Amino acid sequence: MRFDVLTLFPDLFAGYLTQSILNKALASRLVEIHLWNLRDWAQGKHKSVDDRPFGGGPGMVLMPEPVFAAVEAVQASAPEPGTIILLTPAGERLTQTLVKELAGLKRLILLCGRYEGFDERIRLGLKPREISIGDLSVTAGKSPRWW
Repeated sequence: MRFDVLTLFPDLFAGYLTQSILNKALASRLVEIHLWNLRDWAQGKHKSVDDRPFGGGPGMVLMPEPVFAAVEAVQASAPEPGTIILLTPAGERLTQTLVKELAGLKRLILLCGRYEGFDERIRLGLKPREISIGDLSVTAGKSPRWW
């Protein structure tokens, strides 16, 4: 199974991928994990990936342009286009039943959010499956919508 992880912080995964069960799965070639930095598809001098919500509202969201470009390039990097998963607290909750279902797929493309989440045009344009990892706090006590 192949996982493509699109994130603003690919270096955060290095420790997890070299330890324990993930390291064993990678070493035995049961899974492939490819990390992609969304900023690689951002335009401009500062490689900005965030902006104010298109329809208004508080905070910043990931802009659609770099996300669309990243997904298109990543999908083209392998023969199987994969299933796009948007990681969001508003998605269906990750359960063991869902994990078993996803395990039957050949490739997952995981879109990891940040800030207040994703510009709504990303949901409308990509039509990803939206999944929540559940009720918890991550990185410095922030809610899941921030990663």
